[in-house]
Amino acid sequence: MTRSTQAEAGHESALSSALVTRMQARRRDEEHRAATPLELFFDLSFVVAVAQAGQQLVHAVADGRPWHGVSGYLLVFFAIWWAWVNFSWFGSAYDNDDVLYRLATLVQIAGVLVLAAGVPRAFQRNDFAVAVLGYVIMRVAQTAQWLRAARGETGAARKAARAYAAGLVLVQFGWVLLILAPHEVWVWGFGPLGVADMAVPAIAERIHHTSWHPRHIAERYGLFTIITLGESVSAATIAVQTALDDHAQVGALLPIAAGGLIIVFAAYWIYFAVPIHDYVRSNQQAFGWGYGHYLIFGSAAAIGAGLAVAVQQVTHHSRISANTAAFAVTIPTALYLATVWLVHLRHFKSGLLRQAVLPCGALLVLAVSFAGRWAVLTAGLVAAATVAVGVILAARAQLRRTDAP
Repeated sequence: MTRSTQAEAGHESALSSALVTRMQARRRDEEHRAATPLELFFDLSFVVAVAQAGQQLVHAVADGRPWHGVSGYLLVFFAIWWAWVNFSWFGSAYDNDDVLYRLATLVQIAGVLVLAAGVPRAFQRNDFAVAVLGYVIMRVAQTAQWLRAARGETGAARKAARAYAAGLVLVQFGWVLLILAPHEVWVWGFGPLGVADMAVPAIAERIHHTSWHPRHIAERYGLFTIITLGESVSAATIAVQTALDDHAQVGALLPIAAGGLIIVFAAYWIYFAVPIHDYVRSNQQAFGWGYGHYLIFGSAAAIGAGLAVAVQQVTHHSRISANTAAFAVTIPTALYLATVWLVHLRHFKSGLLRQAVLPCGALLVLAVSFAGRWAVLTAGLVAAATVAVGVILAARAQLRRTDAP
């Protein structure tokens, strides 16, 4: 081999190494670990999916089919949330941002968009075929990522990565078989398969704890919370726009817009009140916290759907009563307050009074559901008062700690 040929071979080898690196776990104590532009781009694809689920919930509730809407929303939102969870926790442990990782992520984004396109079919006709196809696309890439991680690891870490890959394939095979079964089988099979899906991380993590980063994963969950709350901001904006276009209903629409914005502001304030990465340090805490966010994310997005329902009721584009429209806002708002306390905040609160603030706020939000046209605004004021009381009690607790000898 000539020197020229050797040099060319060396350059090709160096280029290959630069394009594709060995996938190894990132350190859990890595400094300045933050969400990457690729992760933000991935989250952007979920805006479409969450919006689709919210729109279908609005249509069902406004047409007088609330139970159909809620049940369909819970199933579809589970699929959306779980797809995001699978990507986010893997990325927190293994994101090396090389060419193969980026390409695999782009394939997963394509799968998310297919999933979003299948949401209307799932709601309207209980046809989950397109949604499952989106999952197949995502999981082909996700499984390849886990196998690549296994190749770069040794010992227990390699076994855990292989367990993740095998679990994804087996469960996804079950979803495909379920699609081919009669609808009655789908109804009864969704729950067990959903549990099996969520059991994959629990089984794999018993073999070896992946090195997800507490601060990074807390940031990722915070960013997705903002995405779901964005649906409520959009709904409040539509309420303002409708009020400007329909002068006859401006007196009823502006309280909905104002109350909706206050609820969203309070929801944001409450969620980001504590540095949750100080709590989420081990798998024992992470599983309950991470899985519990299904209710937090789902209720946050449902607030926006409820505001849209309230607007449609006022403008006579729905078949429901004012009380039903009010409940469409107050129930998800109360659920958000209660679940953020249960999953997220209670670990940082001391004393019965501080612990009772959010549960009591949730009950008061439900109590104002019968306030008619003022229900949404009143619920917003209750949420704001809940924040104010929480801030005052936290300041007093901090003052006592400062004054303590």
